[in-house]
Amino acid sequence: MSGDYDLDAGPDPARFAAGGAEPDINEEMADPVYAVGVGPGNPEYLTPRGERAIGEADVVVGFATVVEFVAEKTDADLLTCGYEDEAATLEEFADRVAAGESGTAVAMGDPNHSGYQFVGKVQDAVERASRNPDSHAHRDAVERGESDVPVRIVPGISSLQVAASRARTPMEDAEFVTLHKSGDLESDMDRLAAAVHDRHLLVLPRPYDRMPADIAASLLEQGAEPTLEALVLERLTHDDEEIHRFTLAELSEFAGGSGRDDTPFSDLVVLAVRQPV
Repeated sequence: MSGDYDLDAGPDPARFAAGGAEPDINEEMADPVYAVGVGPGNPEYLTPRGERAIGEADVVVGFATVVEFVAEKTDADLLTCGYEDEAATLEEFADRVAAGESGTAVAMGDPNHSGYQFVGKVQDAVERASRNPDSHAHRDAVERGESDVPVRIVPGISSLQVAASRARTPMEDAEFVTLHKSGDLESDMDRLAAAVHDRHLLVLPRPYDRMPADIAASLLEQGAEPTLEALVLERLTHDDEEIHRFTLAELSEFAGGSGRDDTPFSDLVVLAVRQPV
């Protein structure tokens, strides 16, 4: 894998991140890079372990809208990016880690719920930089008989978990699907269509082409019951949190379009579809 990839053709960085279990911790291992879930945006939901990984870092990297939530919790240099400069920013981050600095990457929510593409990109950049024969990390790794700087995930509280609580949809009785990723979503939509007849659904939509109403319309086309309760949960844990309640049929009336102005809902949203009790 390299920093250049087409998510519709592969390789998918999420698959790269999930390619194997994290290595066991040992004293000879290089200091890890941490991938920290910062929670749904309310600082009270940042875990103490995540806060420590951020506070002890020399350099922190992440999307600007995520880094701003933790900027006051660290004296680290902050590297912020958007989608267009993500690869270059992660390369700069990885080079600094390879030079001996401690690094932490931050993602909204919990990386295990919708952040594996970002984790994969971080891991790829860090591994490639650590293999540079001129890097501090590479020289130390050679002495230990190793080759890579490990990337360790520090789980966070996700808006998904908060949504499950608000909607009273126990995780063991629900089908969770994240659409909040790049690339093809056909298999994910198939999973939702298969589960909607007998399980609660918890869905992280993709702004703005696969929003809650688009998902509702697709489920109805696949034979879902129109009277199922559908909750659109916006900006969870924020002061302006809102929960909108519809039937699946009512929600589908807002379907269509692929831009911010084509939906009444924000991009910070979770869809819950409840089975009747």
